[in-house]
Amino acid sequence: MSTAHPAARLAAITASIAHVTDLAGRKPESVTLIAVSKTRSAEEITPLLDAGQRAFGENRVQEAQGKWPALREAYPDVELHLVGQLQSNKAEDAVALFDAIHSVDRVSLVTALGKAIDKLGRRPTCFLQVNIGDEDQKGGCAIAALPDLITAARAADLPVAGLMAVPPANTEAAPYFALLAKLARDNGLDALSMGMSGDYETAVMLGATHVRVGTALFGERT
Repeated sequence: MSTAHPAARLAAITASIAHVTDLAGRKPESVTLIAVSKTRSAEEITPLLDAGQRAFGENRVQEAQGKWPALREAYPDVELHLVGQLQSNKAEDAVALFDAIHSVDRVSLVTALGKAIDKLGRRPTCFLQVNIGDEDQKGGCAIAALPDLITAARAADLPVAGLMAVPPANTEAAPYFALLAKLARDNGLDALSMGMSGDYETAVMLGATHVRVGTALFGERT
């Protein structure tokens, strides 16, 4: 798949998601495919836009600010997701640019986002990121801290849709996806941002509503 045209890769992944949702008794439209375009140029992104892809994910506010305004002029129905870590001092920039923020992981960021939303009048969908594998090097709140983070986010009137997580690398992802789904259910949240290029099918089978796919769509970086 890595040497195929981006449109062919998109069609293959879309078909794969449709197949898995059918097996799981779900509708294909219940899953949003986010094309993770971090470090990719406008020239690399445009073929996917031309093929009909509209949800894109970026890791850094500054990088997205550099390339997306012009692309959005040409493709105004693009939906932009921040999938990387967010510093509190970039909260206002993130609220101004993104339609969804997947990495809300601490009370200080909740506070900053709440202020930015009040100031700008934009309400990007928020996902609370859980450090599902309890890894020191990863962002996300500890599982034990999740109830307090949910309470803070609701008190700040953030539009919290669900949870996001990245399982530990080089391990079976399914148990972590199942745990995230249980945490969401237990806390009355519907959306699950989980699954990437190597495990998105497993994630969809276990309830993912948003999958974040980069390499499988864009190909390996040269």
